[in-house]
Amino acid sequence: MTLPLRCACGQVEGSVTPSAAYTRATCYCRDCQAFARFLARDGITDAHGGTDIVPMAPSGVRIARGHERIECMSMSDRGPLRWFAACCRTPLGNTARTPHPFFLGLITTCLDASGPDLEAVYGRRGRIALFRKQARGPVAATPVRYAAGASSIVAHLLAARLRGRPRSPFFDADGRPIRTPHVLSRDERARLNASEDHGSAQA
Repeated sequence: MTLPLRCACGQVEGSVTPSAAYTRATCYCRDCQAFARFLARDGITDAHGGTDIVPMAPSGVRIARGHERIECMSMSDRGPLRWFAACCRTPLGNTARTPHPFFLGLITTCLDASGPDLEAVYGRRGRIALFRKQARGPVAATPVRYAAGASSIVAHLLAARLRGRPRSPFFDADGRPIRTPHVLSRDERARLNASEDHGSAQA
């Protein structure tokens, strides 16, 4: 079974294998919120600034068409790479700057809404809250689920390391990103932070 991956305008399409998931999480970190503002699309974050993410093996994602539309950015020259469809600015996911660790934080916004229900596929329980203290509202702690999710991620990363160099759609055979990341300048980060401050004031 696979889930259909599709950007908002349909120029990037592919599939996701649910069994490649390590866990499921909602991330409230400031950088994920800034990424959503960078993309300037509605529906990426929830009311408290959380992004629905499936930490998973990158090999579970296949891009069937639209490779040339995929771009990436980073908040800093050491931060994670944040991948998106440049055609319509649909987020795809986050990776490290190299293929190792073997990790992709798939952003579920890129999953085709006409496909299977995500809750039915990934389960209605078990989602963990990450960086909840940076949320734009109260978020319940998930200590037990967090411990189980973290253990699952670590176990999968160790297993991938033992297997060698599995495939990732975002890195080439030599381990280089398929796109040169756009690293935000100090001014660009300041503008995004100003947007956050304005949004908080409006709320």
